[in-house]
Amino acid sequence: SGDPLQDRVVIWTRVTAPGNQESIEVDWEFATDSLFERIIKYGKFTTGPDRDFTVKMDISGLNPGTKYYYRFKSLGETSMIGRTKTASQVTNEIKLAIVSCSNYEWGYFNAYKRIAERKDLDAVLHLGDYIYEYGTRQYRDSTISRFVQPEHEIVSLEDYRTRYAHYRTDPDLQAVHAAHPFITIWDDHEIANDSYVDGAQNHQQEEGDYIQRKGIARKVYYEWLPVREDEKLYRKISYGSLMDLVMLDERLEGRTKQLDSLQDPRFNDPSRSMLGEEQLAWFKNTLLSSQAKWKVIGNQVIYSDLRSASGGRNLDSWEGYPIEKQKIARFFIDEKIKNAVWVTGDTHTSWAFETMVEPVSEEPFAVEFGATSVNSGNWGDGKTSEQVAEREKG
Repeated sequence: SGDPLQDRVVIWTRVTAPGNQESIEVDWEFATDSLFERIIKYGKFTTGPDRDFTVKMDISGLNPGTKYYYRFKSLGETSMIGRTKTASQVTNEIKLAIVSCSNYEWGYFNAYKRIAERKDLDAVLHLGDYIYEYGTRQYRDSTISRFVQPEHEIVSLEDYRTRYAHYRTDPDLQAVHAAHPFITIWDDHEIANDSYVDGAQNHQQEEGDYIQRKGIARKVYYEWLPVREDEKLYRKISYGSLMDLVMLDERLEGRTKQLDSLQDPRFNDPSRSMLGEEQLAWFKNTLLSSQAKWKVIGNQVIYSDLRSASGGRNLDSWEGYPIEKQKIARFFIDEKIKNAVWVTGDTHTSWAFETMVEPVSEEPFAVEFGATSVNSGNWGDGKTSEQVAEREKG
């Protein structure tokens, strides 16, 4: 399940179709108890090859901060039972699990298993790189003979669908989806490494038209993730007066191409953007209008200034878009946006920042926390303890 609001939530499943079947009818049930003695919603959904036999229902008319259970029936089979929870309206506490970067070949999804075991979470916040697009052995060889399907880099509609389907055979990923609602955003590997509006580092000319590939990746993401199929993926989810969760799209909505060097004369070009004009305006208006005590920003790449002599500069992060980054910092300071927390994926590293942006601020105006990966290689992999210690000093 996913995208929990105070009165609704999305539920999802997929049916494995026998042969060349064109359509399959699926029954769904939604209850207040795990035994389904109190079924409050039910219905039918017809799925088919145009949506890869996935099923997605947006269940409305629910109570805030309430646990529910759901299941599906089709072709004589009954699915595992899912547990979900709507967003709270009045609450003193919210508990989120924050994850990103799950590479099937790099190891097991133990983190998902542990999150699935928790009974006290409101939601799982997935900040991107739910899948990786690379072929077998292209992004670190697996030492446990855990290889992706298809074996080649994914480019076609069938490729992307197969990759998501193969990830979903993992029992720990199945368990965490059954246990908690997800709130997701894509990063780059759901499309191709270092993707932006009209290109990607890992898209070559011989792989066809990038815009077509991007469209395929978006379509399959919406097919396979329990997210509302709106035109824009950036959105706000409100947990009453305690928290507004603001999810940003820092890949496909407005990002211009990354630069390779700080010395590039275009580095400070004001037309270069991470969010794009429309999303940036929405972001500012959402923060200004928020009545919640905490503003938590779902962010794919590091926003805060990071200066590390041993670590280099990451121009795929906000550091590579200095003018827009500074605009946002000035906005936070000028408008006195308080209690803002950036939560960030991507780097496979644990971070804690008092957020400052040179030359705009000399005092922190927010905080930022970066999560380690689910299982993609963290920064210390392949490095000596001395190198890791030097990085930590930065």
